[in-house]
Amino acid sequence: MRREVDIRELQKLYGAEDMVRADCGGCEGCHSCCQTAGDSIVLDPWDTYELAKGTGRTMEELLQAGYAELGLDDGLILPHLKLRKREDGEEACGFLNEEGRCRIHGFRPGLCRLFPLGRYYENGDFRYYLQLDQCPKPGKTKVRIRKWLGIPQLDRYEDYIRDWHGLLTRCRQGADRNGDEARRSVSLLLLRLFFLTPYDGTADFYGQFDARKERAGSVLDGIFVE
Repeated sequence: MRREVDIRELQKLYGAEDMVRADCGGCEGCHSCCQTAGDSIVLDPWDTYELAKGTGRTMEELLQAGYAELGLDDGLILPHLKLRKREDGEEACGFLNEEGRCRIHGFRPGLCRLFPLGRYYENGDFRYYLQLDQCPKPGKTKVRIRKWLGIPQLDRYEDYIRDWHGLLTRCRQGADRNGDEARRSVSLLLLRLFFLTPYDGTADFYGQFDARKERAGSVLDGIFVE
């Protein structure tokens, strides 16, 4: 489930070119967020594409291996990173190594890149905000959000995030109106079309997503009574 937003966090919203005090200096000596994330790192199609390229494993294989699991996110079944018990008895993300460093840092999910920032959605768009008291690392310095995220073609990525959020919103609202059977059909559609059907890692992600989004829209027209 998504974290409840403290109203104080929304007093200042940011764009990609803004500076914000979020840089943790490489997180040396700290991996608290990798142990306390719970089921909050909900994966999206871009994450699935990047993880497959970086790990060589499809989402189905990551689920089978216990690096991810399915869970409810505001009424829809979506995959999220899974915490696993370590030899020291503590729980942590399965991609955290014994030295407390991320083994997938170069192709980590979007929500991991974002932390300690969040996204605030409104009127079909979003802005970034700084989550209060979520990162214990002291002495954070200012960094431009575009640099902090480290995502190539960030403008295209942000357009994709708007589209994905819009699709999920339509799915949730339609499921609320049409009942449990529609909710199950929608969840299966999203899982099959955007997560379990492999992407071509040699081709542009955004074109593949757009084609799948168009297909999803036509199927949703048959599921929902608008």
